[in-house]
Amino acid sequence: MSNYFHYQQDKLYAEDVALDDIARQYGTPCYVYSRAALTEAYQQFSTALQGREHLICYAVKANSNLGVLNVLAKLGAGFDIVSGGELQRVLAAGGDARKIVFSGVGKTEAEMRMALDANIMCFNVESSAELERLNETAASMGKVAAISLRVNPDVDAKTHPYISTGLKQNKFGVSYSEALTLYRRIKNELPNLHISGMDCHIGSQLTEIAPFIAAIEKVLVLVDALASEGIELEHLDLGGGLGICYDDESPPTIAEYVSAMKEALVGRKEKIILEPGRVLAGNAGILLTRVEYIKHGEEKNFAIVDAAMNDLMRPALYDAHHEILTVEHENISPETFEIVGPICETGDFIGHARELAIKPKALLAVLSAGAYGMSMSSNYNTRPRAAEVMVDGGDMHLIRARETVEQLFSDEKVIEW
Repeated sequence: MSNYFHYQQDKLYAEDVALDDIARQYGTPCYVYSRAALTEAYQQFSTALQGREHLICYAVKANSNLGVLNVLAKLGAGFDIVSGGELQRVLAAGGDARKIVFSGVGKTEAEMRMALDANIMCFNVESSAELERLNETAASMGKVAAISLRVNPDVDAKTHPYISTGLKQNKFGVSYSEALTLYRRIKNELPNLHISGMDCHIGSQLTEIAPFIAAIEKVLVLVDALASEGIELEHLDLGGGLGICYDDESPPTIAEYVSAMKEALVGRKEKIILEPGRVLAGNAGILLTRVEYIKHGEEKNFAIVDAAMNDLMRPALYDAHHEILTVEHENISPETFEIVGPICETGDFIGHARELAIKPKALLAVLSAGAYGMSMSSNYNTRPRAAEVMVDGGDMHLIRARETVEQLFSDEKVIEW
């Protein structure tokens, strides 16, 4: 649990705000973020990277709320985006377009035009077909697009298969063996593309340093081969993926990760770009939910809460573990519960076999929910998405109002038969 979510006199707080006060004012389910936690995580990267030219590009897909993006923009962050929508969010939140890298395998022509109009820093290109389209699009606009190739180093990230991105069978990036040929082609045949760097990202929720370093070492072989042909790179985008502790994982600290990376890059002059997402936002947020019913079954006890898989998809999607705490200690005996939501799916659960002292109406905090929580949420079962609140010291700010059901079907039409 982040230091910014802590107990005071048997009540759970976010910084200096009691979570039950947030529940009273904004209802549940509700995402709660700590500005101090976001700031501290970012500053850990910034401090560790001192002495190297660098840019920390927050991975917007982890949590794209404008309030979260604005906190990071004010700290000087760049942004790693994967859609035109994320580009518009970053700009609306006060982000600097010149600090944006555009990743993703399926960029449309419209998205390319939007990004070129905004004068973003760089496109991370993921296929030869994308190179062709970007060159043609830039030419039609009288522009030159700065690019880096996302190279797939075929390194096993040793993470969940759904979030592993650096193996031969993954859809991401260009193959290692193809990279040099593509760089040569850009230089000689695609005049509306400017070679800026090389990109590599092998996956998410990584808990070991070795895969990162193995990927860097393979990338550097290509960088040196390009240099021998007169193609000098301005930056190395080494991706993100550093994991956090959800349960019993022991990922390296930010300082350990950056130190190992800097050691692998001794003597290199290229600017370093990193794309952290989860490690910045994950432990900066919790999901606040209320127990609706206690149900004692023949084999299991169920605590049915008002948050569901549409609010937090990770348990259903990845069988992911999130620690769950009571917001206020109850003077009753603990029992073992399945923490489940109201959605009509057996896969709708928040946690399995949790030992908790709870009764109906109790508030629970689902920890480490700041990344891939709200950003992956949906309206399944016509459920309005949760409110989002940012805590700053003793102040709480609503940064996203809870949706209404009327909003959900406002764009739908009944045909007059």
